[in-house]
Amino acid sequence: MKNNTPLSIAIATYNESANIGRCLKSIEGLASEIIIVDGQSTDDTVAIAKKYPSIKVISTTNKPNFHINKQMAIDECKNDWVLLLDADEAVSKELFAEIKKLLTLSTEKIVEESNAVLQSHPLFLRHQQILQDRDGEYGSKSNEYTAFFVPRLNYFLGRFIRYGGVYPDGQIRLFRKSVSHQPAKDVHEQIHTDGRVGWLSSDLLHFADPTFSRYLLRNSRYTSNIATELQEKKLPISFISFLNYFMVKPIWWFVLTYFRHKGILDGFSGFVFSWYSSLRFPIAYIKYFELTSTNQKITVGKDWD
Repeated sequence: MKNNTPLSIAIATYNESANIGRCLKSIEGLASEIIIVDGQSTDDTVAIAKKYPSIKVISTTNKPNFHINKQMAIDECKNDWVLLLDADEAVSKELFAEIKKLLTLSTEKIVEESNAVLQSHPLFLRHQQILQDRDGEYGSKSNEYTAFFVPRLNYFLGRFIRYGGVYPDGQIRLFRKSVSHQPAKDVHEQIHTDGRVGWLSSDLLHFADPTFSRYLLRNSRYTSNIATELQEKKLPISFISFLNYFMVKPIWWFVLTYFRHKGILDGFSGFVFSWYSSLRFPIAYIKYFELTSTNQKITVGKDWD
C-alpha cells in the first residue's frame, strides 16, 4: 500500500433502523466513501443513513440471497480497498486505529505485521484452517496480501462472548475489490480473493442478538433451515435417528462447546449459549417430523418464524 491509501466502506441493509446508527457512528472518519445498498426498507433505515451527507444510498430490491446486495455495494465503491460491514456490526476503536495504520504501511511492513498477528494469536490460524477445510481456500499463495480476516465478538445476554467455539468468528471484511468478490451462493460464505489472506488483531463488534427474544427468533429460523435440509436428504425417521438428534448430537455439542471450548468461562451467558445451541438438533428433528407427517414444504420466515 502507499501512504494514506483511500478506503471505501460497503454496507447492505434491509430494515436496520435499530442498528444502522450505531454502525455509522463507529466508522465516522475511517473512509473517504461509504456506500449503502438498501433493499427497500420499510422502517427508518434510509432516513437515518441520509443524516450523513457523505453517504451514498442506493435503493434496490431485497434479494433472496442478501450477498447479492453486498456485492452490489462493493461494485459501487470507487476505491480499491473496501471494508464490508453488516448493519448490526460496529467497528471497535481498536479496529478503527488498526485499519487506519494498515492503510499507511508498505507491502513489506504488512507482511511483517500480519505474521506477528498470527504468532501472537494461534487461535486465529486454527480457526482459518477449520473454515478452509469446510469451504476450500479463500485466497491464493501469492505473497501479496489482498484481503484480511477480522475477528468478530458476538454480543449475547448482555456481554460479548469469547469462548464456546464462537470466537474469533473470523470474517474476511477488508479486501481489494479488484481481485476479490462475494460468491453469493451461501449464507455463511466468505469473500474470495486472488491473493494472500491475512488477519487483523482487533475486534469487530457484532450485535445480531441484542435481546434473548431476538436470539430465539433467529434460532427458530435456523432450525427451520436444518429441517428443510433433512427433508431434502430424506433422513429416515426411526428410533436410531431419534436417539441421534435427541441424545447424541445435543450432548456431544454441549460438551464440545461448554467444556472443550471453555464456554464455561463466559459465565451464565456461556451456559445458555451452549445449551440452546445444542437444542437445535431436537428442535430441527421435531420440525422435520412435522413436515414429513403432513407432507408439506415450508418457506422459512413465512411459514415458520
